[in-house]
Amino acid sequence: MGKMLVYHGSNTRIEVPKILKGRHTKDFGEGFYCAVIKEQAERWAKRYEPPIVNAYSLLINDSLSILEFKSMTEAWLDFIVDCRNGKTHKYDIVIGAMADDQIYNFISDFMEGIITRKQFWNMAKFKYPTHQIAFCTDEALKCIRFESSEGVLQ
Repeated sequence: MGKMLVYHGSNTRIEVPKILKGRHTKDFGEGFYCAVIKEQAERWAKRYEPPIVNAYSLLINDSLSILEFKSMTEAWLDFIVDCRNGKTHKYDIVIGAMADDQIYNFISDFMEGIITRKQFWNMAKFKYPTHQIAFCTDEALKCIRFESSEGVLQ
């Protein structure tokens, strides 16, 4: 992966990203989450007031421990379930599909035993493409550099 822009939806300008501890219920555990799709970050930002999208240049250090899910697979589902159950992992960066609100509900139902794994996969269809990069360590955050921030129209 060469140099590229990634985006983070927020309610504030974030020039120096930090990993907020104690939020184990995220897809890929604790981390600073970005998207490669600007419109996705805009949707994230619209949850806040005021909605702001921060842009960062990204150049990944290949010596870091990176886990990438190229598609929604059994391993992707199991990793998300583990992270949402509070299990930690050793990766600096985790990349893959985001469990949007609808998928989040299906994962919760799967975790609670309300639906089976097979039922989850039958229902797991995204309305629009999603992608996320979780920077899970301070070393991983060194791969991104703040470029700009802009407000998002509601």
